[in-house]
Amino acid sequence: MTDTIHTSTEEPEPVKTGMDIGDIFKILPHRYPFLLIDRVIDLVRMKSIVALKNVTITEPFFQGHFPDKPIMPGVLIVEAIAQAGGLLLLTEVPNRDEMLMVFTGIEKARFRRPVLPGDQLRIEVVVKAWRITAARLEGKAYVDGKVACEATVTCRLVPRNVGAGAAEGDEG
Repeated sequence: MTDTIHTSTEEPEPVKTGMDIGDIFKILPHRYPFLLIDRVIDLVRMKSIVALKNVTITEPFFQGHFPDKPIMPGVLIVEAIAQAGGLLLLTEVPNRDEMLMVFTGIEKARFRRPVLPGDQLRIEVVVKAWRITAARLEGKAYVDGKVACEATVTCRLVPRNVGAGAAEGDEG
C-alpha cells in the first residue's frame, strides 16, 4: 500500500475536532458492550485522531479476565485502536451508513503494560496509507503518558449488505 490519500468528489459534512458519545454513535456501528471509544479529543481529517476510553470495573470482560486480577485483554486494546482509526476514516465516507470498516490485518502488536480498572486509555492513531477502500494505521494506547499497547492495523471498507463470506477472516 502506498502513502496515497483518497479525496472524494462529494464533500462529506464538516468534521468536528472533538466528539462526544452521541457523535461517535452517528459514525461507528459498534454498541455496548463492544464500543471501546468514549470521546474524541482531537481529529485531523485524513491524518490522525486522539480518542479516550475510560476503563471501569463494570466492563463485562473483567468477569473472566481475570476474576482475581482484572486486566483489559490486549486484543480489546487493539480493537480500541482500530475503532478510533475507523472513526477517523468513516468521517470521510459520505455513504457510511451503507458501509463497514473491517480488519484485514494486525502487525507489530506489542503490549507494554497492563490496563486496569480505573485507567483511562488515550488512543492515538495516525494514517500511514489510505486508498479509496483500504487503509494502514499506526496506533498507540497510553495510560498516564506511558505506552500500554502499540500496533499497526490494516482495514478495508466493505458494503454492509455483503454476506460474511465476502469479508472472510475480517472481524473488526
